[in-house]
Amino acid sequence: MIRVLNIIETIGSGGVERRRLSMAKLLDKSLFELKIICTNSYGPFADEIRECGVEVIEIGSLSSFLDIKQHQKVQKIISDFKPHIVHGAIFEGVTMASINGFLKRVPIIVVEETSDPQTRSWKANLLMKALTLPANKAIGVSPAATNYLINTLKISTNKVQLITNGIAEPRAVAIDETLLLKKQLAISEYEIVIGSVGRMTDDSNKRFSDLINAFAILAKKQLPVKLVLVGDGVEKKKYIQQVQDLGIQKQVFFAGYQADTALYYSLFDVFSLVSAHESFGLVLAEAMFHKLPIVATRVGGMKYIVDDNETGFLVEKQDVQAIADKLEILCNNKQIRQAFGQKGFIKAKQNYTEEQYVDTINELYINLVNRHLSIDLPNKEKK
Repeated sequence: MIRVLNIIETIGSGGVERRRLSMAKLLDKSLFELKIICTNSYGPFADEIRECGVEVIEIGSLSSFLDIKQHQKVQKIISDFKPHIVHGAIFEGVTMASINGFLKRVPIIVVEETSDPQTRSWKANLLMKALTLPANKAIGVSPAATNYLINTLKISTNKVQLITNGIAEPRAVAIDETLLLKKQLAISEYEIVIGSVGRMTDDSNKRFSDLINAFAILAKKQLPVKLVLVGDGVEKKKYIQQVQDLGIQKQVFFAGYQADTALYYSLFDVFSLVSAHESFGLVLAEAMFHKLPIVATRVGGMKYIVDDNETGFLVEKQDVQAIADKLEILCNNKQIRQAFGQKGFIKAKQNYTEEQYVDTINELYINLVNRHLSIDLPNKEKK
């Protein structure tokens, strides 16, 4: 049995915790015993992970990367669990996994770059580089992340591995469910729905304000369009005020946080994510599984997910007019929407399933164990 300790920051509704849920569901329980340390949790993911038989241990937030009390808690868990592998993701998770994995002599340390750190200071880059030194492997979740590890941090290519994010395929939504939601939101059968999904916690990143401004351009042209934004956070009040200032409140609906996003994706005709930086953009893969054409910014991992003029359109970040122009093309042309959506669906099925993600993690763990430890694994699992 291979004992794996995953360490991340908050378990909420983001991509990192979704991938830990995928591990909890799909890693072979006859081979792996998994535990997860997080700082805090909210929402359903932590409970879903526990329902898979995986212990989730909340230790509380770090006051700094050298929060001694929190590191001591991690060391106590390592001493009790005796993991063969410690795997840290997100900056805080990497910090706790690297430092305490090294101090407690965990045989295998894996760190994971999950962001597109365009604004990370040179000091933070230096710290991140130092944290990768004890690691046996540094994962990048997209080509943008691996490029950062190799080109900015100067980590050996032998240590870096690309493991693309994967998601659970969405549930099938009945037509009656979608029609009922349209009725509730007063959306007619003739209106085109532009949608986006994301946490409204930092507009300097997600840039929902740019999408709202772009939508206002379409609304002023009296196009039959509605904008539906799914997500919550401290910036939401500002977005509501922005919509009111633009006079488009009758055409914009704020859905708040939704555990069942599949229903809302079924409502959309076009999906848009216009972040200023993004390591991957998991919601883009979700949109592709729903056969939606996409308008996205040419940043981070998103430029690798969306094939420009094939599965959607890529625009430069914060170019509101370009966002509006590409949205208008899709709103006015059902044939293009369908063609882009079908190509995106095929790409998602080929590249972004949670089964593919977990299979790759499974192979990585076993390869590292075979290289660094003497554990008798079933022959069929040895690589």
